[in-house]
Amino acid sequence: MKNAVSGIGLAPEAAMVTFPVHLFLPGSDLTSLKERKREFYDGLTRWKSEFAQAAGSAKMLAVEGATYEEALTKANNLLLTNLWGDGLPLWPATQERVDWILQGCPAPRTHVLGKFPPRGGVTTVETCAIALAMAGGRPEYLPVLVAAVEACFDPTTGFDQLQATSGGPFPAVIVNGPIAKQIRLNSGFGLLGPDPQRPAGASIGRALRLLQQNVGGALPGVGTMAIFGAMRYTNAVFAEDEEGLPPGWQPHASQRHGFAPGTNSVSVVFASGVTNVRRRGAKKESPEEDALNGMWRMADFMRAPNLAALAGWEKGTPGIMMLAPIVARRMAELGWTQRSIREFLWEHSKIPMEQMRRAGAPAWIEIDANPVTRASINLDPWPICEKPDNIVLIVAGGGHPTHSYWLQAHSPAVIGRVIRVPETFDRLLADADRDLGCGEDACRV
Repeated sequence: MKNAVSGIGLAPEAAMVTFPVHLFLPGSDLTSLKERKREFYDGLTRWKSEFAQAAGSAKMLAVEGATYEEALTKANNLLLTNLWGDGLPLWPATQERVDWILQGCPAPRTHVLGKFPPRGGVTTVETCAIALAMAGGRPEYLPVLVAAVEACFDPTTGFDQLQATSGGPFPAVIVNGPIAKQIRLNSGFGLLGPDPQRPAGASIGRALRLLQQNVGGALPGVGTMAIFGAMRYTNAVFAEDEEGLPPGWQPHASQRHGFAPGTNSVSVVFASGVTNVRRRGAKKESPEEDALNGMWRMADFMRAPNLAALAGWEKGTPGIMMLAPIVARRMAELGWTQRSIREFLWEHSKIPMEQMRRAGAPAWIEIDANPVTRASINLDPWPICEKPDNIVLIVAGGGHPTHSYWLQAHSPAVIGRVIRVPETFDRLLADADRDLGCGEDACRV
């Protein structure tokens, strides 16, 4: 309830009168309500908010130990005790480390990005740098994190609700442009998992998660009611493999947001789950049969009454379909285009209304706040989104043809933001080569 109050812009400690749940069941005795009417009167007439959270108002903490290891242990224990940690070891955000991280952003440290919902904590560039410092990040990662936070704050995302809901959506940040390779962000094998040769995604995603928890108040069971909370250590931060795009195919950021190819940008989608799709055939199918069978299997996985995706039925997305570069190139050779792939998936993921009724889905469509979504109940079969272009199609992943990946969404919008870098960015990249070794493809194991 406190989270809901914060989500509509009121103080999180607003006056409340609480009762046991049985009071709200049919046929309950409401006598206790009358007996406690004074609490209602006082809450409406005497309550004053003490909530105030200004940027830069936090005080530095001092932690001492006989050795560095002891001090680090005490610092991590302190973070967990105050509910600021995520259960994994963190780097203490010392002034020196935060100042180092801040070299990665052209905006002043006090520049306000917005209020992090639903708690409403004021979020500055320095706030992002603190989270990135705790997550083990580097200065060259900060521009991507700042752009992702700006995208999350777009009012069309419904971020205040997505932070709090029981469904547990998590931000998936897609990066386009040369900055992806420059900061060692993975677009190939294992791009959604840990990669010591491409560590940027884990640090950026973890920093975003720490911001969601510590500034936005998304503490499990308190600020977020996510029943399962999947993907909530590092979210999903990855790059599209633009070099692997077939000839004539546009990068995602150009297709979805109109950014010129080569523009450094992020695109934020809120996903609710990840599904592996066995795309390749098992025998000696012809290339045409193999491609078509794989497309059918992808559409079959998408053909599900994902009621969380109703929020994005008109302007958002039902999910992200990821094609490995080797698959995208083969399909392009067979005549498939980005448009024809989306149209096939959209057409063949439609759900017969009989199956929708069996799942109780029409009731959710009928009560949806969007009249365009409500009107879709007259469609049979029912499309999982209004138009094929809503489906996010990404070329990324390792050079293997067997699998595709479907990130089911809970995303009222797909938000793009341009990434801004400081004039000293080339020096930061040179420092990364010094600290981490060669980052070129030729140096990878």
